[in-house]
Amino acid sequence: MVRIALKVEYHGAPFAGWQRQADQPSVQGAIEAALAKLEPRAHTIAAAGRTDAGVHAMGQVAHCDMLKAWEPFRLSEALNYHLKPAPVSIVDAARVDDDWHARFSALERRYLFRILMRRAPSAHQRGLVWQINHQLDVEAMQEAANHLLGHHDFTTFRSSICQAASPVKTLDELRVEQVDTLWGPEVHFHVRARSFLHNQVRSFVGTLERVGAGAWAPDRVRDALEATDRAACGPVSPPHGLYLAGVTYPDAPF
Repeated sequence: MVRIALKVEYHGAPFAGWQRQADQPSVQGAIEAALAKLEPRAHTIAAAGRTDAGVHAMGQVAHCDMLKAWEPFRLSEALNYHLKPAPVSIVDAARVDDDWHARFSALERRYLFRILMRRAPSAHQRGLVWQINHQLDVEAMQEAANHLLGHHDFTTFRSSICQAASPVKTLDELRVEQVDTLWGPEVHFHVRARSFLHNQVRSFVGTLERVGAGAWAPDRVRDALEATDRAACGPVSPPHGLYLAGVTYPDAPF
């Protein structure tokens, strides 16, 4: 067996999420079906993170085990051929050690969330951003976000169906910035941690949006965190503004 790491980009709209499902399309299922075209057998790949329905990726990482000693570039080209027309692309591939694991070898995951602030519907960014028709106070959102940094019990920002063993996580970065783009002003949330709870990033963003809109004071986010109560969370943002931006490993495979 030869283990190959894959860097994967995808548009999440057509999929029920990363994880393979029996009756719905998934990113994992699409890649495994493409692998079966190259080596006809059952394939099971592992990923750094299981994104939800509608969530996108620019830097998802997965690994597969191949019987043939594929040259990584040739494997990525062959997979991209068989993945058409699904909006999934293998943007890089690399040979890794047999004990390397896309999920368990990862040191941290990085997410990006995009909010587009404009009234006119976006023709080009529809499904790729959360579009709102009001302006946001970035400084107030950053002040509120700072309360979430560090080691905390994030029960408030955890989905009720989260399967993580503990709600305690360490948040290393939650940076908020406004960016001027061709289609209008956007607010970007850069989020970094070793691991995340289910819906944690979307819960952060939905809550911080309320601060930016003036509906919440920044200190209310601190109070919500300390409540360790899901009812204290603000609205959960929609999935289509969220991207798995990258994964860090001790020795970068790509």
